[in-house]
Amino acid sequence: MWQAGATELKRRTIGGRRESGAFLIGEAPAKGPKIIRAFVYYDDLDPHALDSGIVHFDGNKLPRLWEICRERRYRVVADVHVHPGHYGQSASDQADPVMPRAGHFAFILPNFAAGSVIPGGIGQYEYLGNGKWIDHSHGAAPLLELRKPK
Repeated sequence: MWQAGATELKRRTIGGRRESGAFLIGEAPAKGPKIIRAFVYYDDLDPHALDSGIVHFDGNKLPRLWEICRERRYRVVADVHVHPGHYGQSASDQADPVMPRAGHFAFILPNFAAGSVIPGGIGQYEYLGNGKWIDHSHGAAPLLELRKPK
């Protein structure tokens, strides 16, 4: 599922001409890694989210995401987007989290998802709240688990 989602993110860059991204929905058990069940692509919810070349998601489009989560009995557990170069967070990534809630994970795939998209080669960041983040990019513990939709 992860590889298929990353391949779709790469496709949505239109040959590396713009960023793309998705909400990762699934389950968040009290203990252990969060479980990803599906990708919900930003531009499927907000057709103009990628128009500027960088991700700019209109928060007024979030009700459709909440509807999808309710229908599937999932929640937003993380988000993922691509960068043209390295997987480091940009100043805007840090200042304007897609989901500004403590415990939310943000993943960044480098090189428009054209290369490695597995942990160790991607950015893995946890939002702590109040504009603070922790970088898990080089951590060994799994942050997420991938499972097929129920």
